[in-house]
Amino acid sequence: MFADPSTGRWTTTGRGSWTGGFWAGLLWLRARHTGDAGDREAAVRCTDRLAYWVDADTATRGLIFWYGAALADTPEAAVLRDRVAHACRDAYDGELGLVPWGSAFGGPRLLARVDGVPGMVPLLATVDERAAESHLRHHLELCLGKHGVRWSWRYERPGGWTPCDDPPPGWSRGRAWLLLAVADAVHRLEANDLKDGIRHLAGADAVPPADEGHPESPLDTSAAAITAVALLKLGHTDRAVALLDELVHAHLSADGRLLNGCYDLASSTATRHELIWGDFFLAYALAALTGLVSPHEA
Repeated sequence: MFADPSTGRWTTTGRGSWTGGFWAGLLWLRARHTGDAGDREAAVRCTDRLAYWVDADTATRGLIFWYGAALADTPEAAVLRDRVAHACRDAYDGELGLVPWGSAFGGPRLLARVDGVPGMVPLLATVDERAAESHLRHHLELCLGKHGVRWSWRYERPGGWTPCDDPPPGWSRGRAWLLLAVADAVHRLEANDLKDGIRHLAGADAVPPADEGHPESPLDTSAAAITAVALLKLGHTDRAVALLDELVHAHLSADGRLLNGCYDLASSTATRHELIWGDFFLAYALAALTGLVSPHEA
């Protein structure tokens, strides 16, 4: 999940939590770069281990499986992607117009959280474009609606949606995750009407603080890496390169680790660390710039 900036020692979970797919995605990038059979086999094994999450009740299956398996080129991975896409479509709630956050990590099931949108949009789009677009648009309405910026909402009958305080409105990854989902929708769903309405999500061409409401808070390089990928998908190459230039020259260790990511500011957990999804999105953006992958493959 995250690694100590001085030692490089990782804090892990038994089944990868919502971050396991980023390990698989990195391994597929490495295998494509090296062409080595051993690297490819390592990617295959890691992707196979994600199968535990296929039927888990969580919208983070978008993060787990899209970024973990979209680059995979095996028949087994194709079957896995199809299985989880149909499972997510089955979890789509027609009344709410989205796939709920789910109960896999505890807490209330009927939540709408911004980090349940990226990955879920392109994954759903492979089997049900209507559900994919509805999932995104309902999150956009909630997150950027009349109550201002709010990244998490709880649904209670009969009252409807109520905004939650966590994550806070200034959470930098909120904007990044939503921008990434919109970029995928513009490409996969031809939802071009979304382009003008989301310009502000990209923010400045710099690494943002973890909480933009507190500019003195630690930086979050992972938010910048996510944003760079979204900008490449949207065709804003110059802005993406500006972000990547800062990440590579100011935040990359000598051995290639992206530091200064903030896992969770509220609990002071890993606030200046290497984050696995930060590594993935930086590597993916650089791979897209060099032509190793298409910006829209994952």
